[in-house]
Amino acid sequence: MNYVETKGYAAFDESGEIKPYTFKRRPVGDNDILIEIKAASICHSDIHQEKGHWGKQQYPQVPGHEIAGIVTAIGKDVTKFKVGDRAGVGCMIDGCTTCEEEQYESNTLFTYGYPDDREPTRITQGGYSKEIVVRDHFAVHLPDGVSFEKAAPLLCAGITTYSPLIKADIKKGDKVGVAGIGGLGHMAVKIAVSKGAEVYAFTTSADKVEDIKGFGAKEVIVVDDELKSLQEYAGQLDYMISTIPYQFNVAAYANVVKPYGYFTMVGMPVGFELTLSNIGLAFNRVNFNASLIGGMKETQEMVDYCVANDVLPEIQMIKASEITQAWKNVEDKKARYRYVIDTATI
Repeated sequence: MNYVETKGYAAFDESGEIKPYTFKRRPVGDNDILIEIKAASICHSDIHQEKGHWGKQQYPQVPGHEIAGIVTAIGKDVTKFKVGDRAGVGCMIDGCTTCEEEQYESNTLFTYGYPDDREPTRITQGGYSKEIVVRDHFAVHLPDGVSFEKAAPLLCAGITTYSPLIKADIKKGDKVGVAGIGGLGHMAVKIAVSKGAEVYAFTTSADKVEDIKGFGAKEVIVVDDELKSLQEYAGQLDYMISTIPYQFNVAAYANVVKPYGYFTMVGMPVGFELTLSNIGLAFNRVNFNASLIGGMKETQEMVDYCVANDVLPEIQMIKASEITQAWKNVEDKKARYRYVIDTATI
C-alpha cells in the first residue's frame, strides 16, 4: 500500500512536551486529498486532549486541527479539488457527507486521536505535520486573498465562534458580550463587530485592554477575582458567548445578559464539565446553551466571509521546536492571540 511517509511533532505522554515524530499516514483513497501543510496553529483543545484532560489518550499523537496548505494529490473520484489548490482542514477529516452539521454525527472522524484502522498508527494524526490525508468533503477552499498563516486559525477559532454568533442572528446595534479573549475570544469580538454589534469584552488580563479596543470592542471589562466588575452590567446585554476553557462562575457571567436572552458556551473545560449555579441561572432567567464548531458548508461560508471582510486572527509565528513553550504560554494567558507553527521547520 502507498502509505504517506511524513514527519510531525507529537505528544508521547501527558506531560505537555511535544517532540519530533516520523510516521506513516494512510494511503490517499478514491475520495481523499493529500495536503502539504504550510501552517498549523495551536488551539487550547490540543493541550487539553494531549494532557488527558478529556480522557486517556493513545500515544504518540500528533495534535493540531487548524490546518492550511496546498493539495498535492487527489483520489480518482475527487472533483471538489485539483492539485495546486489552496485548502484548509479543521476539526474533522472524514464521516457523513450529506449532513448539514457533520460535527454532531456519530460516525465523524475528528482530526487527531480518533480510532481509524486505515491509519498505520490506528488513530488519526493531526496538523503539527508536513502532510495530511483527508476526505475531500472535509476540506475547504482558501481564497487567494489570505495567507496560510492567517487562514489556519479560522478552521477552529473562526468557525467555533462564527457559527453560534450567526445562529444567534446578531444584528447591528445588538449588545454582545464575549467572555475570555484568547484565540477564540478575539475572533468572536472581531466577527461580532463586523456584524455591527456593540461588543463588550470580558477578560481577566488587564494588559489586553488596548488590544481588544483595537479589535473594535465598545467596552473592555477587566474581571476581578470577586467578579464585582460584572455586577454593573447585570441584565444589559442581548447575548453572550464564552470561550473560557476552565471551570468558572457561569451564572455570574450569564447575569450580564437580559432575562430570557442567550448565553452560549464554546470553551471546553477539563472533563468537558462545568459546575452551574442553578439558583443563579434561575434568577437571571438566561437561556444557557453550548456549541461545537460548525458544519462544512458553514465553515466554507465563514472562511469566505472572514477573508472578504478582513476579519482575520492576530498571530505569532513560531518554529516547531517552540511548540512546548508555546503551550505553556497559552496556559499562562501569554498568547497574543494565536500561535501558528511554520511547518517548514518540522
